[in-house]
Amino acid sequence: MAERFFASDNASPVHPAVMEALARANVGHAISYGDDQWTREAVAALKRVFGRRTSIHFVYNGTGANVVGIEAALASYNAVICTDVSHLHTDECGAPEKFTGAKLLAVASEDGKIDPEAILRELHVVGTEHHSQPRIVSITQSTELGTVYSTELVREIAGVCHKNDMLLHMDGARISNAAVACDSDIAGISGKLGVDVLSLGGTKNGLMFGEAIVLFSPRLEPAMKYIRKQGMQLASKMRFIAAQFRALFSTDLWVELAKNSNEMAGLLRTRLERIPGVEVVYPVEANAVFARLPAKAITSVQDEIFFYVWDHSQSIVRLMCSWDTTESDVEALVQAVESGVA
Repeated sequence: MAERFFASDNASPVHPAVMEALARANVGHAISYGDDQWTREAVAALKRVFGRRTSIHFVYNGTGANVVGIEAALASYNAVICTDVSHLHTDECGAPEKFTGAKLLAVASEDGKIDPEAILRELHVVGTEHHSQPRIVSITQSTELGTVYSTELVREIAGVCHKNDMLLHMDGARISNAAVACDSDIAGISGKLGVDVLSLGGTKNGLMFGEAIVLFSPRLEPAMKYIRKQGMQLASKMRFIAAQFRALFSTDLWVELAKNSNEMAGLLRTRLERIPGVEVVYPVEANAVFARLPAKAITSVQDEIFFYVWDHSQSIVRLMCSWDTTESDVEALVQAVESGVA
């Protein structure tokens, strides 16, 4: 039997419907670089989700979506305001700064979310030639701590950005989970609230590979095809990325998959909270559970069912549920934790 664990939603397999879509796309020849029927159909499907005036650009991975997405709006003297726990800041090996030339301004967050007041505090440098000029605010939905921005907060952040001649980027690696948590469609928690650029995730919700950049701001579109090519994110066999997105978003499959991972995280939270010595440390609003375990228990539990330690100094672990996580998986993990802390 294949191993199952809670290390990452990247670890889960490809959904069968997506695999079937890949197999159907793998017949005959197709023009390269997106001039094919699969890409046209996938773009049309996403425009039905986000609006016909948006532009859609497929890329290989999440870092590429984030970097290429923000680069369209940046000069090298600009800055990007993000949180201190954002993937952009902590887990992309300096790629945003290397490839855009712009500076990241990481501000303190609460439960993974940025405070609009923290954005305003960074704007005292505007017009001062000695400082990088803030141009983009980047938020993550759902956040790196598994929490979800409310529609009201996203709208407020967008208002701060636009009032101060800035743009709003949303890292949506897990936006499907956030949308399900908000009982919304994806456009309803992104473009309709004022988001200008969205990194649309798929790999963490059933795809094999590939992400997409959704541009809600038309003025960013002309440069995007050149930036994507220069950024090494233009796929020659794009039909294989596009076919997956068509399978995920032409129906409500994305909802079904995200709903399962969210529900399993909720179940895991409930079960862990009953175990003496275990503390769930952040609100569980999407598909991640962050828990403090007794330090002595972590290694023994990992030996049985693998996961990552988020903060070694505080014995906080991250437990990620996936589209294919089952109640049996949750129960097995809970039993391992109970044995480890006993």
